[in-house]
Amino acid sequence: MPQSVQVGTILIDEIPQLSQVIQLGTESFSGSWRIVKPCDTFALDRNIHAVGWNFFFMAEEAKIIFLGSPEPKKIARALKQILGKMVKRHFNAIEVTGVVTKRFLRVPYTTLTAHSRHIQQGYSFNNSEGRHTFHPHVEWVPIRGMEL
Repeated sequence: MPQSVQVGTILIDEIPQLSQVIQLGTESFSGSWRIVKPCDTFALDRNIHAVGWNFFFMAEEAKIIFLGSPEPKKIARALKQILGKMVKRHFNAIEVTGVVTKRFLRVPYTTLTAHSRHIQQGYSFNNSEGRHTFHPHVEWVPIRGMEL
């Protein structure tokens, strides 16, 4: 089982173009998705910029709510659901931005939030077709109102 997922954890889709350019310490998570170790967003951003690439942050967040406390297995399952939603948008990274536990009528529930990230060469953000050529193993699904 990988390290526990926490706020600031970054997962990257392990695709050949990215692996050849940016050398990262990673740990397997699910399928081709890997957890970046250590999870320091600023250091990762500096490493990516050092090789002439960029690390984009998408404002739209994905959120999953599940019953119970934030146990590692439940968080991993919720994160896999978020990855399933976000991979169709052709982004190659994701950052966990929130793990919050609350209670409603004494029943605990946890909300996991994450934002899409995208690593690519150049300073101009690729449109969905450009991201698809970089991410060819994922079926293309347009996002309403998000076309660039």
